[in-house]
Amino acid sequence: MPKKMPRDCQTPRHHSKRKRGLLLPLPPLPPPPLPPSAAPSSSSLPSLFFFPTQRCHPSLFKKCAQEIRQIHCKQDSFAVVEKNGSVIIFDQGDEHQGHPRKPRYVNLRKNTRVDCVDTEATHMLILSSEGKLSEHSVSTTTKSEIRLLEDLGNKPIVQIACGDHHSMALSKGGELFTWGKNSHGQLGVGSQITFTKMPQLVKDLQGIPVAQIAAGGAHCLVLSLSGAVYSWGKNSFGQLGLGHTKDVAFPEYITALEHKKTVFVSCGGEHSAILSKDGLVCTFGAGGHGQLGHNSTRNELTPRLVAELFGAQVSQIACGRWHTLVYVSSLGKIYGFGSREEGQLGNGDKSSQLIPLPLKLPLNEENGRKHNQENGTSGNGIKIIAGGNQSIVLFLKEKDPYINLNGIAVVNNEKLDKWISCSEAQQWEHVKKNIRLIFSSVACVNGSFLEKRDKHFGTSHKISGVDVSEVLLFYEKIKKKPRVFQQVIKETEKLLKSLPSSSLSPEALRVYLIMPVLLRGQDDQSNQLLGLLAEAILRLQHKDLQVLESLWSNLETPFFKDLVNLYQRLCRINLSHLTIQAKTFKELTYEPRVEMTSRVLQILYQVNCKAGFKVQENNFYVPEMKEIWQQDWCIDAFLNEEEFGRLVASKSTEMMILQKLTKYPCIFDMKDKIKAYRVACQWVHLSRPTHPFVLHVRREHLVNDTLQTLRIRVPTMYGEPLKVKFHGEPGIDGGGLSREFFRIITKELCEPKAQIFRRFEHSSLIWFPSQVPGHQDIFYLIGILSGMALFNFHKVPFPFPLALYKKMLDTPPTLEDLRELSPTEGSNLQKVLDEEYDDILEEMMLDFTVMKKEGKSIVTVELKENGANIPITKHNRKEYVDAYVNYTFNESVKKPFKDFMDGFLRGCPANGWRIFLSTELQAVFCGHTKYDWQLLEKNANYINYEKTDQTIKNFWAVFHELPEETKKNFLVFLTGTNRIPAEGMEYLILNIEKLQKEDADEYYPMANTCSHILGLPNYSSEEILREKFLTALENYEKFGLS
Repeated sequence: MPKKMPRDCQTPRHHSKRKRGLLLPLPPLPPPPLPPSAAPSSSSLPSLFFFPTQRCHPSLFKKCAQEIRQIHCKQDSFAVVEKNGSVIIFDQGDEHQGHPRKPRYVNLRKNTRVDCVDTEATHMLILSSEGKLSEHSVSTTTKSEIRLLEDLGNKPIVQIACGDHHSMALSKGGELFTWGKNSHGQLGVGSQITFTKMPQLVKDLQGIPVAQIAAGGAHCLVLSLSGAVYSWGKNSFGQLGLGHTKDVAFPEYITALEHKKTVFVSCGGEHSAILSKDGLVCTFGAGGHGQLGHNSTRNELTPRLVAELFGAQVSQIACGRWHTLVYVSSLGKIYGFGSREEGQLGNGDKSSQLIPLPLKLPLNEENGRKHNQENGTSGNGIKIIAGGNQSIVLFLKEKDPYINLNGIAVVNNEKLDKWISCSEAQQWEHVKKNIRLIFSSVACVNGSFLEKRDKHFGTSHKISGVDVSEVLLFYEKIKKKPRVFQQVIKETEKLLKSLPSSSLSPEALRVYLIMPVLLRGQDDQSNQLLGLLAEAILRLQHKDLQVLESLWSNLETPFFKDLVNLYQRLCRINLSHLTIQAKTFKELTYEPRVEMTSRVLQILYQVNCKAGFKVQENNFYVPEMKEIWQQDWCIDAFLNEEEFGRLVASKSTEMMILQKLTKYPCIFDMKDKIKAYRVACQWVHLSRPTHPFVLHVRREHLVNDTLQTLRIRVPTMYGEPLKVKFHGEPGIDGGGLSREFFRIITKELCEPKAQIFRRFEHSSLIWFPSQVPGHQDIFYLIGILSGMALFNFHKVPFPFPLALYKKMLDTPPTLEDLRELSPTEGSNLQKVLDEEYDDILEEMMLDFTVMKKEGKSIVTVELKENGANIPITKHNRKEYVDAYVNYTFNESVKKPFKDFMDGFLRGCPANGWRIFLSTELQAVFCGHTKYDWQLLEKNANYINYEKTDQTIKNFWAVFHELPEETKKNFLVFLTGTNRIPAEGMEYLILNIEKLQKEDADEYYPMANTCSHILGLPNYSSEEILREKFLTALENYEKFGLS
């Protein structure tokens, strides 16, 4: 049985008794009584219908649609905006006296043409055709006065809305202002103020490209261009659609409407309705009068589909105080539901109407459709209006002047063509004003360049809704018109400085995708603005930055690569300037810029990794990093105190820069990371010079001597340069003896007889045991040993899985890491995740436990509380696998791993190793085992030999014939280890020097492991060379040197 859907996405159940209301025709009904002037004739339909008609002023019936620009109704009055821009108020008057009051003309300022009006309880908002907003008292007892809302300055207003005691105004620049009472937070600016006459900017909606605003009794709805709906204010009945009944003082996104493609919103007194692009209607809030249309009087806390209207392709909605109207243009019918107490649904019955039923108009389906065909099939031929307890229907013709919603300013092809073709000075001033309006507004920019075919309605944390190719086309066009381009850039600079640090929706973050395309020019001005954009990115709150990262990861690869290249280029420029400043002891003005652009690059790099490496890593590298360590950082042992002080002072600034930049590893390639780490270690030596730490050991007691020495050493001495001295051997450690020491001790510590590590047979890898064996400090000492090796640039090739290096860098291991360590366990767990059938999972008889060995016993460990009683199913198997992996790599080895890390940090006082990725750190620890013997020959140097000498030809002929293992033993013979450098084989340089011997055939080859020099006598034949060379390698192994 499928589970019941959550309430916010349920489709209400259909009942056969009420289905007839929309899907089947009703018996013909007589039309309501109409004044003679409005009676339908055989040749035409009336222009206006009012419900209830008895409360309407007779003068209104004399109006025809051709004269009306807008009609607006509230509880006690109508306001009509005429075609000529004048405003008339029709009061209903005193019903007990039986006659209405005389219509009143509003005294407008000179030369003012009204575009639209909206009214609240005591005031009317009047919006002029120039975008100026005024307030007018609608009181009949006081003299009417108009107050121009000068607090809005020169901001042109495009939309207005009024609640009972609050007002809203949307500017063409995308700013929303509110004022009036704030008893329920209906102003959307918090609850600190209770009333204000001064318009307040709703800051939380900055950046949202608003398409429509609506006000209810004491709540507000705002619709964005991409269909997102925001609500705030009174919420006693759930009219905000947020799933609760608490008042909200700031705008909140209605998540239940995500992906609904909302194109219109309407507010009643305490309920709300939305219309989708697909013609679906959802309602929510107070349902006490049936105004939600769900065949009940129940309140709805989240948007619920009106089932009776499903499939009807609704084209208009309108909410009165306690009723709702909808218009279905395809049927030519208007439906209403809710309160009928005052006749607002055109019926003498005063009981509530709980489902949508047609209004009783002298308009049948055929006439309705004919009217639409004559006046546009979109449903604009008929206009429905609801307000207070009244309903109005207008029949419009195509050329009638009735108002349409104006929107915020956005870039479109028509505007762009005008900008580009502009030639006259007067026109240019208008173009500049238009560019300033759009490119100084985040909302206007975010509302531009939207994807076509309604794709932008799917805007989410994964989909931006921006057509980046359109932005690029716009850039290419204006780039050819310097005057237009410079004006856009000028306004962009102001916009970048004012970008907010938080956003309500991904829509508000589109600007971060648009701006880089407009700033792709390789000039100082573009570089400066890219810096401002970087500042804005880094100011974003964490949650918003995460959304932006998700939007970046879903960009097409070419656009993402362009973004990376922009900041990589800027970082290179800034770092070059900073390096010059550091070397010339000038003020480091470029330091913040370098750190800022490096940080953005690192964020982009992390996005690239999560997206599966959309672009190659070398696009992030900054070659100018090499300039920091061009000078030799090695310490000269013969420097006096004064010289040493000067050296430290000269390097301190560069070291400070380097330490800051190592927080952004992506700008380093592997070679530069290794150099940066070496510099960090050398800086430790430089800042606290000491004598080397000489480790005396006996070959036959290598492990015991080493561990005992480490136990008694003063902790601060671990940071000293390490020298190894083998007891009874004359060699001086120039690096070769230390390499040999670490190779041998690593091998001995990993031997099964040592009983230190847990070994995995199928992978030949080791891991920490769950119980610490033998000495309690063994893993602490192994950590010290590993840290000392890394600090002295030596390798400790413990056969750990990659998981160790992930844990060292605080990266959680995954199932893939378990598969590397224990292929059988990893594969079995993957099968659990992949299994399609529940009965097979049940047959596996798995639960939240794991078996582990303790001494000679096998014990069961629960992976979660009561895990033994929780069977594994499809629903919890991912949790089970994650818990299993976590137990293996974390929970079961907490103590030994902590000991290891404590020791490692003691043995390696330089923390520059954190610059490496886990795979890179593994290579630095262990070296590579990817051998390229041809490259070894290619890069070889010759001392007193020539490459063409016969002895050299013979040597390489013999060498390439050797088995693979013997070749590896040659590396041990030459360098002290069979591992190649982390940088790669090209960094392993073999130096072949001629041994000057009179009787060369009597001597064996010799090796200087510190300098990687092979001393090779000038043998008389290839056969003698082969014999002497192989004997040297065999003896090297025999004496324990391999």
